[in-house]
Amino acid sequence: MPKKTLGMTYELYPRPTKGEDGKPLLYVRPAIGFKYTIRAIDEYCHKYRGMPLGEMTRLFTAFFDAATALMRDGSRIETPIGSFAPKLKLSGDFTDPKQVKNEDVSLAGVEYIAAKDFVDVLDERITFGYRRKEQVVKVQPAHELRESGQVEKVLKELMKQRSFTVNELVYESGLRYSTARAYLERLCKGDHPVLRRSRPGIYVRYYPVNNDETAKP
Repeated sequence: MPKKTLGMTYELYPRPTKGEDGKPLLYVRPAIGFKYTIRAIDEYCHKYRGMPLGEMTRLFTAFFDAATALMRDGSRIETPIGSFAPKLKLSGDFTDPKQVKNEDVSLAGVEYIAAKDFVDVLDERITFGYRRKEQVVKVQPAHELRESGQVEKVLKELMKQRSFTVNELVYESGLRYSTARAYLERLCKGDHPVLRRSRPGIYVRYYPVNNDETAKP
């Protein structure tokens, strides 16, 4: 069978939980090969949708200003592509509501829920289906990875993102899940932590505190 060359490429990552065969269950995500900036979208709309150059940039600038002003009281913003709402977090683990003070609450981010029409149209446009990106997940001894400097290189790349998970470090570095998690947890501690952790959903996410700091596992 000829190798498939069209379609959205995807990657498989191990999850913390294991299947009946004792191996980690997998989850899938797009293998992103390129990121489009608002300028690129602006130029696309100008070239293929007949919009004046700069209109999309002005639209998003206006939306940025209006949405942050209207969401500051906790309101949700409904748009044709989906809805946006503030997402909050507590500073610690609480079981008694009376123990929670106003200063224990802070903004964790913005929740986005895609509109059904937006998802449906995207699905229709993935006309060539999906194809798996060739990948080899290597699980090497931790001491070999430390000596090669591979973990530090991977961490630097991951810290260029807004946040990342243990599974991303596992896949990119080759560390075992337990070793990778312990490594990231250690980077969250001390007087000058490199990372901070949060659990906005199912998975714990790690956020860079200072992208110039590095640490060895």
